[in-house]
Amino acid sequence: MSADSSLPPALAGRESESEELADAVRRLIALCTSTTAPAGVTRAAARELNAVADRLERHVPDPPHPMTMLLAPSITADDEAPDLAARMPYDVVVGRHSPLAPPLSVEFEPPKALLRGTFTRPYQGPPGCVHGAVIAASFDLVCAAANVIADLPGPTARLEIRYRRPTLLDVPCLFEGEVESQEGRRVRTVGRLIQQDRVTVEAAGDFVMLDRADIARMSGRP
Repeated sequence: MSADSSLPPALAGRESESEELADAVRRLIALCTSTTAPAGVTRAAARELNAVADRLERHVPDPPHPMTMLLAPSITADDEAPDLAARMPYDVVVGRHSPLAPPLSVEFEPPKALLRGTFTRPYQGPPGCVHGAVIAASFDLVCAAANVIADLPGPTARLEIRYRRPTLLDVPCLFEGEVESQEGRRVRTVGRLIQQDRVTVEAAGDFVMLDRADIARMSGRP
């Protein structure tokens, strides 16, 4: 499958431009957490950005286009360089078209799924450290990715996080996820976060395996 055929229809013919827009907004998010611009400059910027938002808002369809293509032909560990992020372009963790995402990159080393990336200032929790909720979201993604390549997809039923030590901002992170066991439709998947050759966080999740028809019904699609 080509990369283009895995993208939502909303990105057809404008993929690179949409990614450029997300990069620009991502930069603005970072600046909102660090700028000390004077009040007048801040107010003028807000008005300019609201004007841009007004122009973009005129092009929002009703109902909106789907944000994911996970119901396209399934991704497996046998795929050549499977691109899960391309199926989830607006994902809050790996979406290259979402300014909320760092974004992290997804890789596969079967049976493991990997997430790599660096969290910057907008993702801060304790001073100088990554917010725990952001770490939890990343584990949810990497565990789900491990389930997908094991052909055991399904939603999260429970996710347990053990924070062993602080995870630092501006330092590369590696998340690992791997299916540990399966019993019927229940899947147990574990993960760990490595930074500077040390495990900073561990995770364990329970997932409910669903087939593609179940996933379609869950998302409200026909």
